Amino acid sequence: MDKPRAIHPFLSEKGILFPVLVLCGIGITMVCSASSAISMEEHNTLYYYMQKQAIFFCISLSVMFVAASFPFRLYKSLAWIILSASIVLLILVMIPSLRVKAGGASRWISLFGFTFQPAEFAKLALILFMAYSLAKKQPVIENFSIGFIPHFMIYLIFAGLIIVQPDFGTIVVLGLICWGMMFVAGVRILHLLSPLPLLIPMAYFLVYKVEYRLLRVMTFMNPWDDPYNTGYQITQSLKAFGSGGLTGKGIGLGMHKMHYLPEPHTDFIFSIIGEELGLAGVLFILALYGVILVKGGTIARKSKSMFGSVAAAGLTIYIGVQVIINAGVALGVLPTKGLTLPFISYGGTSLIINMTAMGILMNIGASARHGK
Repeated sequence: MDKPRAIHPFLSEKGILFPVLVLCGIGITMVCSASSAISMEEHNTLYYYMQKQAIFFCISLSVMFVAASFPFRLYKSLAWIILSASIVLLILVMIPSLRVKAGGASRWISLFGFTFQPAEFAKLALILFMAYSLAKKQPVIENFSIGFIPHFMIYLIFAGLIIVQPDFGTIVVLGLICWGMMFVAGVRILHLLSPLPLLIPMAYFLVYKVEYRLLRVMTFMNPWDDPYNTGYQITQSLKAFGSGGLTGKGIGLGMHKMHYLPEPHTDFIFSIIGEELGLAGVLFILALYGVILVKGGTIARKSKSMFGSVAAAGLTIYIGVQVIINAGVALGVLPTKGLTLPFISYGGTSLIINMTAMGILMNIGASARHGK
């Protein structure tokens, strides 16, 4: 009897594919609604950002298909190359002729007419390298100088390159990903906790001594003390959620995108969703993310290789952390920090990297399914 033909990872992992496609569809729709006022003002059309997001989606879908098609072990052999390329791109951000400034930060570079954010690629590069290194060091993973120190140093290199942009939020995300992957790989808890004594002086210099970050923390503690100045973003976001009620005002009918909320199509798109789709829409979107995270955890648990298992865990943590931080900021339970909502917020770099991550995750899942 002929052996049944293997299904392509892109189709076999429907538990990831379908939620991602639905989230992207919601994203294009909500970007159209949330950006309508800005788009009309800046480009004399309601659909400028929606059209660009639709193009980003088509590119991202193709990239996700390619990422799902490669044997996932190939990523293991390319880990050093991908890591090195990421470091080079982060260095290029420091070159004045290449970097692009926006909102007081220099996080983007422009090459050959394309503008992208190297810090987004750094997240994926670090996940793949950490998975490669942690898998390779499994026999001695509990050794402090082998299991923890090298990975901590790699994290510090990335943190040092990113803090100059400045992008404190990405440093936090990378830290959570690294520590989560080390935990999954078997690094001792005591070793993972060893940097804790450094957190107080780091918090002092990176938060307390930096006025705008300190102001964000103080505003987070009680945004209603100054709702029309320092607390404006958080209070407007909460008002948007509150006005949406159970079922929302309807797509396109929200008011907070009319210059009440900054960046309504990127950082605060979740607030616009709360206003226009209501609690029902918010819970539906969170449920879709939940499906992806549960599926990612299952893939990590069932993978036949340590590299696949740790990489799947890292990719799942990566999506989960972004969702938690973006939603937490919009709901006022975390200090304000610019971070996109995966698959939904406007932005080409983040969408392409997120979809690439899901393609790799589907690849690992399909390999585990076929006993590889």
